[in-house]
Amino acid sequence: MCWAGRIMLGAFSIFLGLVHAAAACEFGPFPYRGTGIVCRMTEPAALLLNKEVAQVIQAAFRNAKFPNVTGERSLRLLGRVAYTLSHIQVNDLSIERSEVELKEDSAIHISIRNVTALFKGSLTYGYAGAWFLQLFHSVDFEIESSIDLQLNINLMCQKDKVAPDASDCYLTFHKLTLHLQGDKEPGWLKQLFTDFISFTLKLVLKREVCKEINAVAQMLTNYVIDLAANFVQDKDIIVDISLTSDPVIKARYIESHHKGIVLYKNNSSVLSDSVFSPSLLTESRMLYFWLSEHSLSSLAAAAFLDGQLLLHLRGEKLQELFEMEDTEVQRKAVQRIFQGTSYNDSVAKVWSLTQPQISFQPEGTVVRSSVAVEVSILLAGEEPLVALYMEKEITATIQATYAEKKLILQPVDSRAEIKVFKCTADPSGEDPSIQSFLQNMILVAGIPEVTSSIGSALTSLMNSKRLDLFDIINPEIITRQGYVIVQLDFGFPNHLLLNFLEKSL
Repeated sequence: MCWAGRIMLGAFSIFLGLVHAAAACEFGPFPYRGTGIVCRMTEPAALLLNKEVAQVIQAAFRNAKFPNVTGERSLRLLGRVAYTLSHIQVNDLSIERSEVELKEDSAIHISIRNVTALFKGSLTYGYAGAWFLQLFHSVDFEIESSIDLQLNINLMCQKDKVAPDASDCYLTFHKLTLHLQGDKEPGWLKQLFTDFISFTLKLVLKREVCKEINAVAQMLTNYVIDLAANFVQDKDIIVDISLTSDPVIKARYIESHHKGIVLYKNNSSVLSDSVFSPSLLTESRMLYFWLSEHSLSSLAAAAFLDGQLLLHLRGEKLQELFEMEDTEVQRKAVQRIFQGTSYNDSVAKVWSLTQPQISFQPEGTVVRSSVAVEVSILLAGEEPLVALYMEKEITATIQATYAEKKLILQPVDSRAEIKVFKCTADPSGEDPSIQSFLQNMILVAGIPEVTSSIGSALTSLMNSKRLDLFDIINPEIITRQGYVIVQLDFGFPNHLLLNFLEKSL
């Protein structure tokens, strides 16, 4: 599942964590047919993430390792003048503004305006004439600079993983002023070294800053790829999010297409008849996830094989289930089934006997499964007494919503047919009052309780993957025949990026 979700230089990493791009990857002639998951990030999301670019650019400047800059030049009268700039580092740094543009069928263009940076270091210089020898001197220096930065980020694919290429990087210097140790040195020396150094220093700054931006982009992308891989894995259940086609960059959105094949131990599935088409998604929300019926059905099958479709109810939960209504029929049925035993001394076990069959329809997600229910009375020092055992064929239409950081599953239409019935209170199975009560209990309380428990379990799983750290705004889960669309707006968790930069750089 791709619910959480991708560089716009680090910020775009949230999207690119699920993008493995084009150049070195080979795809079949009909890539959409094998697509189980699609992610689309629209221009409004890119503009929001653009606000985080300044932090990444600042980290790249500060983390850049500037080599010593050396050179020499012959001057009339002075002879040969040699110099070395060393220990270059960035002190003060500010960014006026940044802009992002999605270039149709091309790249992500980022423009950083008026980067003001103060570089500090040491200048060692000396000169040797024909008639005398002058020893080298060392002074501290500062360089004031004002720079514009232009980036075109291409999406490359290497070994089925994203490799963002930010090497198309240009620095334009509007100001580059050298100050020598409080301007105590002679003015001619300052002018001399400013002329000498300016061109070489610009080349060094461009090379090292652009190299560091590329490195930070790659680190962030690898970090998010690891997060994405972890998000779609639960123990032995893994979802293959490899690309099925080249990522698409349009003027209004970026889109990636993924296999969405579920891997469980030695079992896997094959998808070759996907119904995805780009026209199924719009551009009005920030983020879209398209999920195929095949992918979700395969996840349910893997959960069944892994023994996860199992629920135990005790105490208050069991009481709520059997006392959904206070009637004479209900009281008599409960008394006969539990034989006067406390709910705290009883347990109900609910599990799926067969792999659930899932289909998406406009009304919701239709789930069909054979389910068993066993109610046992726990006797001190004795084996549990099975007071009730049932097998049922369940069909339920479920609608899903996400609110207050919780996934809520609500059945809107349910049917249950009892196939096997064994009850100590009705050994012959001919007492209509007990079966009628149990049938009503299953529909009114049992199925809602099971779906609610599944929703809570999925919420816990997603939050363990840190989904709850994101500010998800007005999410919609829309089912159509054969697929489901999750569309939402979001707020970027600023502290996640800060924590990564602090730990990694």
